[in-house]
Amino acid sequence: MDPLILLALQEDITSEDITTNAVIKAGVRAQVDLIAKEAGIIAGLAVYQRVFELLDPAATIEKFVSDGDTVNPGDLLGVVEADTRTLLSGERTALNYLQRMSGIATHTRKLVGYLSGTNTRLLDTRKTTPNMRIFEKYAVTVGGGYNHRYNLSDGILIKDNHINAAGGVKEAIAATKKVAPFVRKIEVEVENLEMLRQALEAGADIIMLDNMDMETLKAAIKIVNGQAITECSGNVTEVRLKELSEIGVDFISCGALTHSSPILDLSMKNLRLL
Repeated sequence: MDPLILLALQEDITSEDITTNAVIKAGVRAQVDLIAKEAGIIAGLAVYQRVFELLDPAATIEKFVSDGDTVNPGDLLGVVEADTRTLLSGERTALNYLQRMSGIATHTRKLVGYLSGTNTRLLDTRKTTPNMRIFEKYAVTVGGGYNHRYNLSDGILIKDNHINAAGGVKEAIAATKKVAPFVRKIEVEVENLEMLRQALEAGADIIMLDNMDMETLKAAIKIVNGQAITECSGNVTEVRLKELSEIGVDFISCGALTHSSPILDLSMKNLRLL
């Protein structure tokens, strides 16, 4: 994660932190409190800490919570100690990571709750913020969700445009099987029951049922009948989650986990010189 964090720091400190360097001289150590301003699930403490360590190798943090813990407004989550300039210059970057990751974990935990008591698992997608994927997908797991493929090299997923380019579902699967390693599962996105039947006949391992209404989804699950792993995607709302799990789908993928989760409000307060 270091190269990504360094890019974020370079974005915020192109040459120097003019305000901080004017206010405080170098070499003066200080402590500051990390405080929760709203309730949620904390995620990303190691990333938060690493921001300060990259600016000051002697930086330390005393943590009172761990990733996955529930926090409430006013809770003291930790105390950071470092060069005062480091605390002031790194504050926004460190909080940006921690707030974003904690917001994703909080949203994920809420949605996973709708699947309680079922065998259906909630997945993220590749709809992540550029250069934030490693952090956002980790946050999903902290919230109780699961990761879909990490990137294009991590798994085979034949989507609508692949099918169009290949000339059909069966053609796309056949072309993939010629070059894909035998240890790789082949997932195919289908939009209707005819495409589903073609994917099953061609030997797809995983069927993504994309943007289907509930009646079509129920029919699709019956047709699959255990011949392949099933995944539902598209229009995954809180209201639909329970319904989707009750029809027996194996996985539900939800892009909103990473592209629409609000941040968890956190702050650094009470800076004191040592």
